[in-house]
Amino acid sequence: MCGQVSELLRGVPRGSEDRRGWLRRLRRALQSKETQQEFVRLDGAVRTLVGLFTCSLPDVQLEAARCLHELSHSSDAAVAEACVPVTSYLLTYLSGHSIELMELCLYTLGNLVVESEVVRKKLLPQGIIPVLASCIQSPHEAVLEGLGYVLSQLLQANEAPTEIIPLVLDSVLPQHMLRLVCSGLKFGTGAAVEFAWCLHYIVCSHTANVELMSLGAVPALTSLLCDIASEISQSDSEGLELLICPVLRCLGNLLAEETGHEVQSQDERLLVALFIIMQCYLQQHPFIIPESLWLLNNLTADEPFFCSALLSMDLLPALLQLLPHSQTVSMLVLTVLCNIAEKGPAYCQQLHQQAALPLLLQVLMVPDPEVVGQCLELLHLLFLHWPQVAADFVRQRGHQTLEQHQSTPELQERVRVLLDMALQPPGASAFSSSSTASSTFSQMT
Repeated sequence: MCGQVSELLRGVPRGSEDRRGWLRRLRRALQSKETQQEFVRLDGAVRTLVGLFTCSLPDVQLEAARCLHELSHSSDAAVAEACVPVTSYLLTYLSGHSIELMELCLYTLGNLVVESEVVRKKLLPQGIIPVLASCIQSPHEAVLEGLGYVLSQLLQANEAPTEIIPLVLDSVLPQHMLRLVCSGLKFGTGAAVEFAWCLHYIVCSHTANVELMSLGAVPALTSLLCDIASEISQSDSEGLELLICPVLRCLGNLLAEETGHEVQSQDERLLVALFIIMQCYLQQHPFIIPESLWLLNNLTADEPFFCSALLSMDLLPALLQLLPHSQTVSMLVLTVLCNIAEKGPAYCQQLHQQAALPLLLQVLMVPDPEVVGQCLELLHLLFLHWPQVAADFVRQRGHQTLEQHQSTPELQERVRVLLDMALQPPGASAFSSSSTASSTFSQMT
């Protein structure tokens, strides 16, 4: 194969049509990993390809761009670094008029930055962020999707929080990313999905939440989820799960990272949207369920508004139905229920009235200590705030089920505390030692 590439390089034709055919043969050869590595080692090979890429013949230039794109697929960092001489030209042609060439340049850049920090450090002083900020106002979906791909690769780099995200925040990129994500239902989801992941990576960097909140990210993404829920409840929802996932993560993590700034929108529609999304995707795309529950957990963690709304809007039965779905889902459902129970007696009374206890008794019979442990946490809150639950628990022989876990080391202490609370004689001050019980549970959860 190396001899084939050497022979190709020795015979670079002069005419435009001949060069196109030559480049097509080279592109096919570069589909091999071994050929990619041999090509960049050959003296003058990359220089020859760059020369054809920068020529004045559009057809030849496009074929050379396809070769470079093929080369960029290599997972070898040495191949990516050998392509450094072409990076400035890839950026230059992003301001051109050929949509196909721009798209090829963007995906080539995206592939190169994945594999090499050397390439990323070369591109930053060459102005990749300002160039991308200029391109993001393009009306072409293909260009925007490619741009989102490049940016998402950059934002996942180890050095992104210190070297890349500050440059992104100083540009117009965040506001346009948010705009494009929120217009995904109207103008196609491809670019919206890429930019939603970009926002997610920025949020996860813990460096830009204040800036994103100042742009109205929480209400904007909340409205988008409500629109998506309306869309999927009326028509075919296939493909929208790709957008829903990063949007849920963005919102969930913004709420989880709250630092004293008001980010909650207190919009009841968001709860309805979450339950519609879970109902629509439960069978076909079950990975959406934990994502939705993570956001629901962060909504209910410190905010009585959403706990009250969930109960008053009769959404609890739909939540309880998810308990047996999977270990991850069970843990998240139980955590949301704990969030509600922590709000006090009135909330625990409603949980009791809406038949949570029989389902919790079923959860106690699963063999997973982590799930059982979270169930014990919830039962402790219910016993503590609404003693009638403890009485019914004993009446339904829950204490016998509970005793089965006395031999599980990580559960022993919590089982003992709950049994003491549940089996106190009538009229005894069963909950006078609640501070001790609370301490035991807080230490072990």
